[in-house]
Amino acid sequence: MNTPSELVNTDTCYKIGVITRTHGTRGELSMNFTDDVWDRADASYVFLMIDGILVPFFLEAWRFRSDSVALLKFQDIDTSESAQEWVGCEVWFPHSLTPEPDGDEEYTWRHFTGWTVIDQEAGVLGNIDHVEDSTSNTLFCIGQYMIPANEAFISSIDAKTRTIHTILPQGLLEL
Repeated sequence: MNTPSELVNTDTCYKIGVITRTHGTRGELSMNFTDDVWDRADASYVFLMIDGILVPFFLEAWRFRSDSVALLKFQDIDTSESAQEWVGCEVWFPHSLTPEPDGDEEYTWRHFTGWTVIDQEAGVLGNIDHVEDSTSNTLFCIGQYMIPANEAFISSIDAKTRTIHTILPQGLLEL
């Protein structure tokens, strides 16, 4: 079983969703997610952001309700009342457990959640909070910025430092 032993902070983890409500009477929680990495990775836990601190919660079970909603059941949370306490918490996942694509499998834009974007002119834009792919134009959401996830704007990608270097069109950041 994997355990959350690495140094845990917002640099070593990235946000994958938010707990939106309880579900049923046995402690299940509904999570709106932007990345289903916990299902693809060999991980038995996720982190919840509680009072500015990432706290591990061990998964007992989970199931998908839709393409963007999952029902999570954490260990030792067995009633709707005890689950209610965690509604509104952000859900985070460690970079170290994020699986790399196998063989011919390609990266999706969501793989880059948590990576730092550095523009040639503007400098460091920040970390990719989430990837908006519900429209035909996929966007990297970085703090106040929404920039197109488009290979034409990317000059290089450094997997070792988890950075994406861009050359964005003039005026794009002012939109």
